[in-house]
Amino acid sequence: MSDLPRKAVTRTAKLAALPLGLAGRATWGLGKRIGGKSAELVAREVQQRTADQLFKVLGELKGGAMKLGQALSVFESALPEEVAGPYRAALTKLQEAAPPMPSGTVHAVLEERLGEDWRELFLEFEDEPSAAASIGQVHRAVWHDGREVAVKVQYPGAGEALLSDLTQLSRFARLLGPLIPGMDIKPLITELRNRVSEELDYEQEARSQRDHAEEFAADPDVVIPGVVHQSDQVLVTEWLDGVPMADVIAEGTQEQRDRAGQLLARFLFSGPARTGLLHADPHPGNFRLLPPEGEAGQWRLGVLDFGTVDRLPGGLPQPIGDSLRLTLSGDADAVYELLREEGFVKDSIDLDPVAVLDYLLPIIEPAQVEEFTFTRSWMRNQAARIADPRSPAHQLGKQLNLPPAYLLIHRVTLSTIGVLCQLGAAVRLRDELESWVPGFLTEDEQDSVVKELAGEAPAGA
Repeated sequence: MSDLPRKAVTRTAKLAALPLGLAGRATWGLGKRIGGKSAELVAREVQQRTADQLFKVLGELKGGAMKLGQALSVFESALPEEVAGPYRAALTKLQEAAPPMPSGTVHAVLEERLGEDWRELFLEFEDEPSAAASIGQVHRAVWHDGREVAVKVQYPGAGEALLSDLTQLSRFARLLGPLIPGMDIKPLITELRNRVSEELDYEQEARSQRDHAEEFAADPDVVIPGVVHQSDQVLVTEWLDGVPMADVIAEGTQEQRDRAGQLLARFLFSGPARTGLLHADPHPGNFRLLPPEGEAGQWRLGVLDFGTVDRLPGGLPQPIGDSLRLTLSGDADAVYELLREEGFVKDSIDLDPVAVLDYLLPIIEPAQVEEFTFTRSWMRNQAARIADPRSPAHQLGKQLNLPPAYLLIHRVTLSTIGVLCQLGAAVRLRDELESWVPGFLTEDEQDSVVKELAGEAPAGA
């Protein structure tokens, strides 16, 4: 393709072809069955063709189509293994690259936004993009002061494309539902649509990235590139090398996987506490694993793309920590009362507190032990438990409500867990919860931890 398709009719036609394609492949599969092929072989061929067409279209269109594909990509762990294979490769492509826009278009945007002498700002500028994503692509360059930089250029017409895609995709969200068992895709599309203006606002993105870069400047574990220059539709940041998270997932050592998983969990929970912001786009394309500095150093986590954040001035809401603590302690009545107060259980609905506790405990299993190994099989079991209409968990889950204030936090947490399962990482999740989530420890436990860190002996020792 030569450019981002900007005419609504063009994009709508491509997206509208997806459900027709799904129906066509079902008919094709039936024909193969009649012709003598086994059901298993036919199902795999249909899945492969579905994956190829779906994610080829989502990737080519970029915009909201690709944004949805990236959001779905972290949940491939929930798919049955016999189905996941065909999707995994297609989904991974969406995490790192998409067809680029031509250099002439890039130059035109840079001239319009940075001035006719834009080339004088750079000692070097690579026309071939290093990454092409949903609403913009990144070029490697050398700033006029000698710093290596990443130049993020927004696609012309990106806003129109985002809204058009997500509106069209929401019309056949039910057809996409079987892709991820147990997940309702329509609310995800709605949430992505509601955040279009944030995604397009590079000034706001620059502020969010600066806040993170300043807070994590001296952090030994997390690296945030600094912002070098920002204008409408162009964002210049420091260049960040490292191993893409998708490569760690595909071929990393267990040491790299475990380290990446621990730091990803740490960034998820520490970010809101330290900056008042939650990085809300945790797909693997936005993370790098940076090699150790010096002999005693460890692998570090590099974080990119702050276009979507949730503003949490007080950090993560304390009811999250309170509900986790109470659930782990088995206090069904207290958990139920808290969920009702926060709007997870509507006033018009009565549920059995013990049944609610039984529903929650398997989900928070990683917080029950000192170290938990996240696996695709664990993710699949959770998805199957909630997705099966015959399951009590499915029936109860349908009666729970997700308050708007928790919607983005919920998606980011699920997405991060999806990446941890793709990594197959052993993570000390409880350590991060104790350190960063208000309410997870009682006040006495918190005081004890503070004293221990300060070198004081606990009372009675």
